[in-house]
Amino acid sequence: MEELRYKEKGIIKAVSGCICQVTELQNCFLGQLVNFGYGTQGIIMGCDLNVAQVLMIKEREPLVPGGQAVATLEPFNMPVGPGTIGRILNPLGESMDGLGSVKYEGFIPYFNTAPAIMDRNQLSRSFETGVKLIDAMLPLGKGQRSLILGDKMTGKTTVGTDIIINQKGKNVLCIYCAIGKTASSMGKVVSLLKEHDCFEYTTIMCAPASSSPGQQYLAPYAACSIAEYFRDRGRDVFIFFDDFTKHAWAYRELSLLMGVPPGRDSYPGDIFFLHSRMIERAAQLDEKHGGGSMTFIPVVELQEGDLTSYVPTNLVSMTDGQLFLNASLFNEGFRPAVDVGLSVSRVGSKVQWKATKKVSSSLRMEFIQFKELLRASKLQASGQSEETREALRSGKVLQALLTQPANKPVPIEIQIMIFYANNEKLFKDFEAKHMKEFLIGYEDYAKQNDPGIFALIREKKDLTDELKKRMSRLLLGYGEIIKKKMMKEEAEAAVEVG
Repeated sequence: MEELRYKEKGIIKAVSGCICQVTELQNCFLGQLVNFGYGTQGIIMGCDLNVAQVLMIKEREPLVPGGQAVATLEPFNMPVGPGTIGRILNPLGESMDGLGSVKYEGFIPYFNTAPAIMDRNQLSRSFETGVKLIDAMLPLGKGQRSLILGDKMTGKTTVGTDIIINQKGKNVLCIYCAIGKTASSMGKVVSLLKEHDCFEYTTIMCAPASSSPGQQYLAPYAACSIAEYFRDRGRDVFIFFDDFTKHAWAYRELSLLMGVPPGRDSYPGDIFFLHSRMIERAAQLDEKHGGGSMTFIPVVELQEGDLTSYVPTNLVSMTDGQLFLNASLFNEGFRPAVDVGLSVSRVGSKVQWKATKKVSSSLRMEFIQFKELLRASKLQASGQSEETREALRSGKVLQALLTQPANKPVPIEIQIMIFYANNEKLFKDFEAKHMKEFLIGYEDYAKQNDPGIFALIREKKDLTDELKKRMSRLLLGYGEIIKKKMMKEEAEAAVEVG
């Protein structure tokens, strides 16, 4: 018996930019593929009783009113397969890296449905970002949807690239989805990922600023389809969307071309649905469905730190947490510039290792109290008490511990050690200026003097008495080296002054 094939022919009524109005299509659906001949294709974005609005995706020749359009029963599909790893692709699955065509193994619809609730598991596995402040205070789990918000030039992309760099050797596939980025900024990201050998497990989905609004609109859906191919085969996938603000702008442009009545900030009324149907595709599947996961971190650019604007408030309401990057903190030199007071992870400590939970349980409150004390101390005219001076010193040491240079993710084992030292007051003789040197050399010292401790921490994921003794011995030993160096520097400084 032959497979039923349905085709319906329509007539082009008008063309407006990348939107084509087609009449005489009686049975169309959203996301349906429409062919115009000579390889020109589009997808139906909206329709009423008389006209279907078609977004042009592949335009091989100019369309003119009166031309023929053929709609089929096919949805618009993204080509997927293992050949996408290590490649730079556009939202149509075409190569952009000059390395030839990509080998695909199948197709997945761009607008695929999200997994059912009964097909999911609770989030229970830790997603290691390598960013100390996030792993300790705002932990993420595999399958979580978090959000990064911040003004221009506050390090949003850097957080994402640090997370991708940290996935090396952790059996997590990464997709960097660039929407509306300039060629220069994309070049920097590509060079950075090549420098750290990230292309062994990373795909770049690129819809640059020079691409059409249609491709910028499709880019995150294409990234989701590629990720779903691997997730459905039991793999863990991380997607970094950079950024959703440009995606919303592209959709607003398309909506205005389609004649959709504008609403708040000129966005169409379905802007919430635009992102929510995509965000819901992130999931931790149960064992019956392979046990794979998709973790999402979209970026949203703010204007003057305004969290109450339309797109940010929509996305905050549909994600499992947000990281707010503060321009003032960034200018003070605190990197990553995460405002701990305005950031939250709604998954919380249930995805953390027991060891991380024990050493970081009080860090968030301690850091927030230090910031308040620092603000108050600047307003105080008279001298400070000994207790206040000690609280400020320990707070500055903690801030130095949390400060992290770009492109240098910190293994979770090292994080556990340094936060354990902070909890046990092993830094009571140090000032904040000495912490940078401590952090630079401690990992090498630990590997030389107790190389097996890292594997043991990862195996146990808890603080046993044996681990505490071994960590204390390493921390005190390296602390003595730093103290001697401090005394030598102070003596040399005193001689110079004399």
